[in-house]
Formats: sequence, structure tokens, C-alpha cells
Amino acid sequence: MEIEYDDDPRRVQRDVVRRWLSTEAYWGRWRGDADIDASLDGSWRVVGAYRTDTGELVGCARAVSDGVGFAYLADVFVVAEARGHGVGTGLVRTMIDEGPGALFRWTLFTSDAHGLYAKHGFGPPDETAMVRPAGDLVGR
Repeated sequence: MEIEYDDDPRRVQRDVVRRWLSTEAYWGRWRGDADIDASLDGSWRVVGAYRTDTGELVGCARAVSDGVGFAYLADVFVVAEARGHGVGTGLVRTMIDEGPGALFRWTLFTSDAHGLYAKHGFGPPDETAMVRPAGDLVGR
């Protein structure tokens, strides 16, 4: 499977992203189309993986950043039929190693694919991170 990686946000096939994130993503199935569109529109960078023969979007990743030294990697996914072809590796490489944020401090939250992220320099979580889970209303 030949894949092209592109960070042109206008090229992202939002219907594919909406469908996958709202039905497959364990981390955010609660998001509706408007939420997903807002997250794409508010992202610092979006990278898509496209089949070169059909132009079909088969994977996507987005990042939020200050544009100077810090970025958060989010919503990385590869559709089922494209898994096992290196698409996830290509997405992460294009996003963090080959893009304008190559020297940034990157962070992400994930319950899986630790091996993929380790290949790109992510280590195990450390004890300096403090996290407030989404939807936490403690103290309000």
C-alpha cells in the first residue's frame, strides 16, 4: 500500500475523521461532528495519510501547540484496512520528526500503541505530570 503524508488541513476528509473518532476512538466517542470539526479547526497542525492510488484518507493525527516549544499529539488513528502497513509510524514521524515541531517537547495520552510512540522518543509517563481528567468538576 503506497501512502502519501500531507499536512494540508484542507485536504483532510472530515467525514472519515468524524466517522472514525465517533465510533472507534476509545478516548472520545462522545464527540459529535461539530466537536470534531472544532478540534480540527483549532489544531496547530493536522497530518493525513492518503492512499496514493485513490486519495482516500486512511489515517490522521493532529497536534495542539504554542508553536514555539511544546506540542500535544492527539487523535492519532489508522483505519482497520490500512493497519500493518506502517501508516501509524509514518503519521507520527511526519508530525513530530519531520515537521516544524521536530525540536519541541511533545506529550500525549494513550492507553495503547506504546511501542509506536517509543520509536519516536516517547518514554514511559513520569511522576511530574499532573492531569485533570476531562469532565472533572471536583471543586466547582
